[in-house]
Amino acid sequence: MGLLDNTTQQQYYQGSDHGNYQFTSLDAIINQFEVAYVGENKIIPKIKRADIAFHAQRALQELSFDTLKSCKSQEITVPASLKMILPHDYVNYTKVSWVDSAGIKHPLYYTHDTNNPFTIAQTDDGTYDFGAVNSTIFSTNGDFSLPLSPDWIQSNNFDLLAGYIAYDDSANFTPNVSPCFGGNVSTAGNKVTFQHQSVTNTNTGALVGAINWIYQEIDVSSLDTVSLSANGNAVNTTAGAAGILRVGLMTSPPGNPSSMIIFSDLTQLGGPMSDPSIFDLTNINGDNSYLEWTVAGDNTLFKTVEDIDVSNTNTIYVIAISYHEHTTAEYLGGVQDTNNVDDILVFNAGGGGTTLISPSGNETDSVTWGNYQSNAPSENNNDDYEDDTYWPMQGERYGLDPQYAQVNGSFYIDCRLGKIHFSSNISGKTVILDYISDSLGTDEEMQVHKFAEEAMYKSIIHAVLSTSSYGQALVPRLTKEKFAAIRKAKLRLSNLKLGELTQILRGKSKQIKH
Repeated sequence: MGLLDNTTQQQYYQGSDHGNYQFTSLDAIINQFEVAYVGENKIIPKIKRADIAFHAQRALQELSFDTLKSCKSQEITVPASLKMILPHDYVNYTKVSWVDSAGIKHPLYYTHDTNNPFTIAQTDDGTYDFGAVNSTIFSTNGDFSLPLSPDWIQSNNFDLLAGYIAYDDSANFTPNVSPCFGGNVSTAGNKVTFQHQSVTNTNTGALVGAINWIYQEIDVSSLDTVSLSANGNAVNTTAGAAGILRVGLMTSPPGNPSSMIIFSDLTQLGGPMSDPSIFDLTNINGDNSYLEWTVAGDNTLFKTVEDIDVSNTNTIYVIAISYHEHTTAEYLGGVQDTNNVDDILVFNAGGGGTTLISPSGNETDSVTWGNYQSNAPSENNNDDYEDDTYWPMQGERYGLDPQYAQVNGSFYIDCRLGKIHFSSNISGKTVILDYISDSLGTDEEMQVHKFAEEAMYKSIIHAVLSTSSYGQALVPRLTKEKFAAIRKAKLRLSNLKLGELTQILRGKSKQIKH
């Protein structure tokens, strides 16, 4: 029955789990609660373990905030930026200090007189700037000066081979032959070039070809409208098959990269990617959200469609699609290096712009913070600890507000960005952040001091019956027991020692005190 029966003294002293006997794990608390409170003829007849675990975690959270002792701390050297990132399990701080060469902590004081606000972008006349004047480009690598990946996702390439003009449904491809139809996507010359060819299906006599495409995902959650532009060119094949090139916006990505294969007569435009209705957005005038280049006689390279409505979606996809309306088998010798596209841009040019307030310059550094950061407060005095008098300020403290009567430095917490900002005299100093968490960050820290174990049981049983339909009559009694147990835990954890109190009381008899 002993709690240490499975641990020898050698294992303890040679191990790393020192001092842990004072704690009880949360899992043990839950198990013991089930034994003591759940079952026939007990206060809780039946309950799921998951419910007990939930209330146990909530009780541990609440006790961690103002009852249990906090042992969490971090030490850093303050960089030139004068910022410290809040710990990942941070809930609130208890003390922030800098450490001198003697290892003594000097408390830093929280300042309420400054912060790091969000700086709003404004025009010259003071009105808010929503990005309606300066164009903002949202597409990436639209000039194709870089490789397609990772900005663009492309469909599968199919080898273009001479001499193989037969396609067999039953055997998939002509035996012992690589794919003999399809298309390629390349980026030679800082533009995307599409190649296509077609073959005859030996079973049906229909032509078989492929559609090729590239696309990328764009976040438009902060926008109402966008515009689309591109430079494109579609060229007919030598047999007169019309080249089709489309660049547009859609709310859903294309399917599997291999889905562009068309297993039907291309004169009938088979295949879902050949349907213009996939571009399911319109602009404010009702125009479709795509650009199209078709016949070789169309010499208009640059095209644009403005003010496309994206207010009802958070994500859109810009896609370029290329294929040919083949009327006869065309393979390698008759295929053209045809359709190509360049300079695909998704942008706002001042029509609708963003619906959100834009930051001015660097979102993380406001003018207020810059002024506080550059200010030079009085530096720390080097005291010899013989007394608490700062001699350089002797006779200069009359009328000083006590909250400002310190030279250690100050700080404030930027809750928006999750950082601590320090005054300039803390630069390069070692700073210690003592803070509290909710004790639920990791399994190892989900434990309760034995002084507060009873408070955990009373908190759990009170929460369980407070949310039940059968235990309401017991809630008033359990409320009193809960608060009494928490008060007892606080007294125990306060760790008052008679010798320490005696030393403090002896100082009360002195006529002159600090």
